[in-house]
Amino acid sequence: MFIHYIKDMRSWILFFIGAIGFINLILWLDQGITVEFTSALYFNILIVISFIVFLIWRYRVETKFIKELVTLIEAGIEDWHIALPEPTFSQDEVTRIILGKAADNFSRELAEIKKVNIYEGDYIASWVHEVKTPLTAMKLTIDEHRGEPAFRKIESEWLRLHLLVDQQLSISRLASLEADYVIEKINLKKLAAAEVRELASWCMNKNIAVEFEGENVEVVTDVKWCRFMIRQFLTNAVKYSPVGGTIIIYMNIKPSGNTSLLIKDEGPGIKPHDLPRIFDKGFTGGMGRIHNTATGLGLYLAQMVAAKMGITLIAKSENDKGTTMEIVFPAENEFDQVVREREMSSE
Repeated sequence: MFIHYIKDMRSWILFFIGAIGFINLILWLDQGITVEFTSALYFNILIVISFIVFLIWRYRVETKFIKELVTLIEAGIEDWHIALPEPTFSQDEVTRIILGKAADNFSRELAEIKKVNIYEGDYIASWVHEVKTPLTAMKLTIDEHRGEPAFRKIESEWLRLHLLVDQQLSISRLASLEADYVIEKINLKKLAAAEVRELASWCMNKNIAVEFEGENVEVVTDVKWCRFMIRQFLTNAVKYSPVGGTIIIYMNIKPSGNTSLLIKDEGPGIKPHDLPRIFDKGFTGGMGRIHNTATGLGLYLAQMVAAKMGITLIAKSENDKGTTMEIVFPAENEFDQVVREREMSSE
């Protein structure tokens, strides 16, 4: 900050240097004034030292307000505009007033945006719940006529619509995820099997087999949100698997003590340059463009949920060798810490 202050004061510094130079020039040219060289040198050194001391003093005084302001903002205090430091000079007072007014305007606009978002979220949630009623009726009708080929085709379209509606409901709830935790110990195979049953008709249409391998392990997690993440990975695995392919769901406990769930498909895989971006919002990749059904939201939402729950998502893939998506759960004590941090941040 001192360097910036010197740059701001360069006109004053140049004026001082010019004034000293002008005085020395007069003393040297004016024959009527006799000054010893040592005296002139002593005078110049004394003036320069005095000016340096004065400059340092002014720096400390004039930047006091800015330093306190920077410290306040860097502290990350939410209501920083209320704790603005006391001004030292009139320009500091003007800055304080401007910052206060800007913060007030920003708070009002933010409150309006939040209010609109709440209304929209409530409307979407209400709409989704209303849509689920006819979807349930349609499902009952489909189950009654499951043997008819036409209804099997309708069921696949029903499943697609059901997944989209369920995803939209999850999006509307995502903002309040911290307040929606229900932590319990659950068998991981049981969680994955429930999602496989949801997609059973789709798997049968494509003649896709789902195999469970690995250990019979339990995790401490939120069942609903954990199933949401598994659903995103399993849906992609079914979507991109070839007809007659196999999806392997593997569960184990890693050497670090973390429980892991892997979903491996036999699809075309993900290109190396696409792999680092698959969790980005709106990114569909090459295969998403080919199938023309990808929204670019599924994996992005799964990553958001995982980040809030302290879960790590890992993607591994090679061209024409399938894709492996891994969900790494935190150890039980680590998850408890994540939950406590989320609860404290929401208070």
